[in-house]
Amino acid sequence: MIDYGKLLNPLASGIKPSGIRKFFDITEQMDHVISLGVGEPDFQTPWHIRRAGIDSLEQGRTRYTANRGMAELRQEISAYMKRKYNLEYSSNEVLVTVGGSEAIDGAVRAIVSPGEEVLIPQPSFVCYEPIVQLAGGVSVPIELEAENNFVLTPEQIEQKVTPKTKAIVLPYPCNPTGAIMTREDLEKIAKVIIRHNLVVISDEIYAELTYSGQRHVSVAEIEGMWERTVIVSGFSKTYSMTGWRLGFALAPTPIIEIMTKIHQFAIMSAPTTSQYAAIEALKNGDKDIEAMVEEYDSRRRLIVDGFRKIGLECFEPLGAFYVFPCIKSSGLSSEEFCEKLLYSKKVALVPGSAFGECGEGFVRASYCYSVDHIKEALRRIDEFLKECRADNEK
Repeated sequence: MIDYGKLLNPLASGIKPSGIRKFFDITEQMDHVISLGVGEPDFQTPWHIRRAGIDSLEQGRTRYTANRGMAELRQEISAYMKRKYNLEYSSNEVLVTVGGSEAIDGAVRAIVSPGEEVLIPQPSFVCYEPIVQLAGGVSVPIELEAENNFVLTPEQIEQKVTPKTKAIVLPYPCNPTGAIMTREDLEKIAKVIIRHNLVVISDEIYAELTYSGQRHVSVAEIEGMWERTVIVSGFSKTYSMTGWRLGFALAPTPIIEIMTKIHQFAIMSAPTTSQYAAIEALKNGDKDIEAMVEEYDSRRRLIVDGFRKIGLECFEPLGAFYVFPCIKSSGLSSEEFCEKLLYSKKVALVPGSAFGECGEGFVRASYCYSVDHIKEALRRIDEFLKECRADNEK
């Protein structure tokens, strides 16, 4: 008999399953569940973008593209970054990837050597820590606080930096909290990052989804940061293109060349059809973004007010499409809250602990669902909370 415990890579075996997928898988096996659990926009990919993909297939454009991505797409990404953030990237400083997650993986593997540390502000997306571990690096969490709007501070970085620290992840706008960092916030931490000669992996996949007049500021815009920053972004959230699996990375030439080598051997090239669709999105998709942001903003205000009305403290998110209400008043852990809510009221949320230990006492709810969907979920959560309070009073 094969001893698979000895056969399998201990780094991979030791990684915990995604807390997001766990509840998604349970939900898939139940009927009539109202889910606010997955960050899957309920908008269809705009028709003109789908049409571009269809046209590419009808015209037989089904061959591999250049490893880095089609030249026209990389040029459009460069133009987009210049138009939106006044950032200069040549097309050779752009790598087209299979979603933003591949770009994060490539950046970590290009930068981090075994034993080197990567600072990861948390609560944050679930992929950063395992990706660092698989590269042989050491994840060092920085616990963010709701009282400080989940903003990363220079003092928090200073407390965690050691001689082994190589890089820091900047997950803003943030999944799961919806927090953003202003230019002033970024200027403060930039001084510390430069002083300690760290590389920044800036996950800006939600850059277009900001509210209340707040424009996303990329850390690469801050003086002295362009040369030490890898920007990760993509088309999934901005253009509701999740299933097209297309992302991109931007970085100085020495970094992007190593990322491209990794991409060549692991992936070869991103899907051709998706690349043609992405060109159309960048050229003619600005109005689509505006319409989606307006609708998300309406839902954002609805769900924040809704959680507050049913008695849960809720930080006001200014980015992405998630809220992160505090459920400590229920007397339940995050995991218990989500499990009991799912089985008793058929509402799916994600426990905050899935995004780091400091997420305990919170849950994540996405508002990329319809208004009716959100209202019904809030009604059922209200019922659940009343039952919890009644049980606590016994």
